[in-house]
Amino acid sequence: MAVYTVPRVAVAAHVTLATGPARPGQVFVAERVPQHDGPETVLEMLNRPEPFFAFRPEETSKGDAFIFISKVQAVSVAQHRQAPISDPARLSAAKLIGLELVLADESTLAGWASVELPPEQSRLLDYLNASNDPFFAVWTHAATHYVNRGHVRFARPLD
Repeated sequence: MAVYTVPRVAVAAHVTLATGPARPGQVFVAERVPQHDGPETVLEMLNRPEPFFAFRPEETSKGDAFIFISKVQAVSVAQHRQAPISDPARLSAAKLIGLELVLADESTLAGWASVELPPEQSRLLDYLNASNDPFFAVWTHAATHYVNRGHVRFARPLD
């Protein structure tokens, strides 16, 4: 029996779990997706229905050693210097909302959300409630953080 797999692309990322510090390494996204040109985004991978994702920790002594992380235990996955929206037309149409998240472990994350909603629904609350996907994007000057809604204690606007 032939086994078919989707080619994957390694992406550098820092994964923060419910306990412990952020760990650098690589996550893996599909090389192609039907929704758009180019590889799958990390946010798309995190919001797929599969409950686990593959992670290769940087400190692994073997270059091919993987661990499989439960998405419900992942607080966030961050990519350095990664814009949350790469399409210039979408970026120019998006509204930026400043926000601060307080996570379940009492840590905070302050940054911006790129809101692509109708003008009458472009508040922080609308952004947070716009999707049933478990992860959403918050970006800072240094990175884009894909945050698990289940680990957010509360959010407040900074505008």
